[in-house]
Amino acid sequence: MRSIEILDSLIAFPTVSRDPNIALIDHARALLEAAGAAITVIPDATGGKANLIATIGLADRPGVMLSGHTDVVPVEGQDWSSDPFRLVEREGKLYGRGAADMKGFVASALAAAEEAGRRRLATPLHIALSYDEEVGCLGVRSLIDMMEAAPIRPLFCIVGEPTAMQVATGHKGKRGLRAICRGREGHSALAPMALNALHLAADFIGAIRAEQARIEAEGLRDGDYDVPYTTLHVGKIAGGVALNIVPNRAEIEFEIRNLAGDDADAILAGLAAKGDAIAAATGDPSASISFTEFMGYPGLDTPPSAEIVSFVKGLTGGNSTIKVAYGTEGGLFSARLGTPTVVCGPGSMEQGHKPDEFVSRDQMAACDSMMAALLARLEAGL
Repeated sequence: MRSIEILDSLIAFPTVSRDPNIALIDHARALLEAAGAAITVIPDATGGKANLIATIGLADRPGVMLSGHTDVVPVEGQDWSSDPFRLVEREGKLYGRGAADMKGFVASALAAAEEAGRRRLATPLHIALSYDEEVGCLGVRSLIDMMEAAPIRPLFCIVGEPTAMQVATGHKGKRGLRAICRGREGHSALAPMALNALHLAADFIGAIRAEQARIEAEGLRDGDYDVPYTTLHVGKIAGGVALNIVPNRAEIEFEIRNLAGDDADAILAGLAAKGDAIAAATGDPSASISFTEFMGYPGLDTPPSAEIVSFVKGLTGGNSTIKVAYGTEGGLFSARLGTPTVVCGPGSMEQGHKPDEFVSRDQMAACDSMMAALLARLEAGL
């Protein structure tokens, strides 16, 4: 299978988000140029990372875009049975970092682009490759900036995150936030005369947990999700210098993953009010709890009745839809470009981010079948 040959080459690029992806982009560019694609590469400020957008077929009309990210999560501290950056097949499973999330889809898309170059497409095919998705869908934004300014936008978008080739119509939005808790330092022997910032942080974490409990009990629900309500989660806390110093500063990193019907701004405003109340209750003018947002992306909520849903179901042969727990760039394509978007790709996120990550040969074959059906539709003008 050509897609597996390409996957073998993609896995060999160790494109962990902290590292450059430009070698992989150059490799993909060479494959696409050989297929006759018109290509734009959008580098970051360092030149070490880049997005790529390629079009095969007539560029004067909207086409179907296949979108995938090229970065992967780290492998440090994980017990792999083989080199994570070398594709290894065992019993029909293709092992390697990014095999499921999501170089399997990218490989299938590139193989489809090669085949598209040998056909006369009435509707164009677009391939979009981005960087830094794993750290908050950061890299794709410059690509979307360019597409916003273009006279023609894609007709449909398929984001190829692993869904076991089911058509996913939605995911939650995400806000990543940092709370800075400020107190007043002092000697620990006189701790009651100081103001411990870690205690403020602990009280604020309690407020976050109380808000989560309220949402779970009273908030909106969407049964298509594994966790059917908006979630709040504290992932990091830091503060303090030495045991005998009352700390004057502590940081909390927390997230909000909201259903489409929940207003993340309103939830954050409520938490800010609780933070102000916690600080005010100390009676100390040094006390404060403030916020900064360091990442975020909108949710995806494509109606099951949308044309793109029936279109992609027709490509896969599926007859149902799902929603996924993880986020994607799909929400950005939908919100900023107005491009109808679904998520559909080979493999399962159950294997993502773990040692011995894999995508099965059968899932790759199913994705290739979807691509073949897509090319037939593009050739026929949809």
